[in-house]
Amino acid sequence: MTQLINSFIEAVKLILSFNKEVYFITFTSLKISVVSTIIASVVSIPLAILISIKDFKLKKLIIAFLNSMMAIPTVVIGLFVYSLISRQGIFGGFSLLFTPFGIIIGQTLLSIPIITLLIILGISKIDKKLYETLKTFGANKFQMFLSISKESKFIIISAVLSGFGRVIGEVGVAMMLGGNIKGYTRTLTTAIALETSKGEFVQGFSLGIILIIVALIVNFLVHSFNYEK
Repeated sequence: MTQLINSFIEAVKLILSFNKEVYFITFTSLKISVVSTIIASVVSIPLAILISIKDFKLKKLIIAFLNSMMAIPTVVIGLFVYSLISRQGIFGGFSLLFTPFGIIIGQTLLSIPIITLLIILGISKIDKKLYETLKTFGANKFQMFLSISKESKFIIISAVLSGFGRVIGEVGVAMMLGGNIKGYTRTLTTAIALETSKGEFVQGFSLGIILIIVALIVNFLVHSFNYEK
């Protein structure tokens, strides 16, 4: 127990000393996760709104598929992307494996179902009178899209933050597609796994503390926007 407390104290000191490696790993992790979330949001937001405002036969099936995708283990997504970007894969010529771009592809695919489904579920709770009012005033589909987007802004922000929170704490995809290369693809989660396996608990603890702080901030923001909604 004493060793655990000492390791924790040393980890805090390491963070406060602005250790270059700790902060570089943190920056790398944040950069990859932010880019992944932005790309996923560009796809997910319009897709979710279109699914919400349109009635078609496969609507329930698509929502069920997105719900199922949220339950798929991250290593399965990592394996799928690995098969595409490895040397033998379709995109092997682009040399994306064991690069930040490889992790971004995997994390983007991981967060798209989460963001999309959360927005769809949130929009489904909006007062149905809004749709009727828009139709009464003769709004076209583009105008309906803009109106729903504006009305759902807090839902969308909350969903995007949830997607970011999911990928920042992800380890399977990052390890398989990034390779945990020091100074290049090492993220908070992969570095924690490595340092723990080496018995370097101080650095592992310091990275863990930073990851917890990031997770708490994201969760606080999600709950704040849900409250505003």
